[in-house]
Amino acid sequence: MILHKGTKEQRTQKIIYYVLFILLITLILSGCGRGGKSDAATATVPVFAVNTILATQGQIQDYITLSGDIFAGSTVDVYSEAIGRVTEIFVSVGSRVEKGDRIASVDPSRPGMTFRHSIATAPISGTIIMIPAQIGMTVTQAVPLVRIAGGGGLEIRLNVAERFISRMAMNLPCEITLDAWPGEVFHGSVSEVSPTVDLASRTMEVRVNVNDSGSKLKSGMFAKVRVITERKNNIVKIPASAVINRFGEQYVYVIGQDEEDPEINIVVKRIVTPGILIDGVIEITGGLEPNEEVVVRGQTLLDDGSRVNIIDRVTPLRETP
Repeated sequence: MILHKGTKEQRTQKIIYYVLFILLITLILSGCGRGGKSDAATATVPVFAVNTILATQGQIQDYITLSGDIFAGSTVDVYSEAIGRVTEIFVSVGSRVEKGDRIASVDPSRPGMTFRHSIATAPISGTIIMIPAQIGMTVTQAVPLVRIAGGGGLEIRLNVAERFISRMAMNLPCEITLDAWPGEVFHGSVSEVSPTVDLASRTMEVRVNVNDSGSKLKSGMFAKVRVITERKNNIVKIPASAVINRFGEQYVYVIGQDEEDPEINIVVKRIVTPGILIDGVIEITGGLEPNEEVVVRGQTLLDDGSRVNIIDRVTPLRETP
């Protein structure tokens, strides 16, 4: 009986071991199945968020920013022909005079001697811009009574650094701004280029004629001048931030469509040839056509063929006025 009992226990244990073995194999196989599904999910193609902009066809211009004072185009100082005391001034600052008009009266009399007053007249027609003389002041032939601005218009005198001299030329267009008229742009052109360079400052004087039809500008004002040294029309331009410079290549990513699913956006690597760079805008001389959609933000992690989701389409660059 004892031997028989022991045999039943051994059989029961074998059955239990067999059942446990089956459960273990089942768990292992089910775990492998779930692991395969997890790996497939992990292998999903990533999609990158980007901002884009359309390549623009338009104008780009290179320039040099300078500053200087506004002067009357032609000024003449009026002197007395006699030495004496100023007894009367017939004009005021801002008044208009014609050639031959009376400017001031000078009494050349001496103690015990009386002379006829000397009348100084305007040598040219123009506007009185300065009156150094005062009534009661003694003047000589070397002391100016008044200063007249002639009809030569206004000009700005600029000092151009030596490194920019090669870019200066006659008739270059200029854009002029002043603190007195914020937001307003005046126009002019280079009218005179000095043939010499100042030895002390290593600068060259350049004069700019000012178009001031509204008479808003005054002699003595301080102006900022943008001298346009190069202007190109009908070129392709994009923000400089869109261009990637890596491993000796300069390229951009252009938006395209997946061949298998046209609704999916991908990027195409495009080698480009850059031109001049002005104020964060770069000219593209080759490799890109107008109105192509270019990635302007989020391109650092992209590769050729990467899938993208366009978050924002940036407003295209405006045409230069």
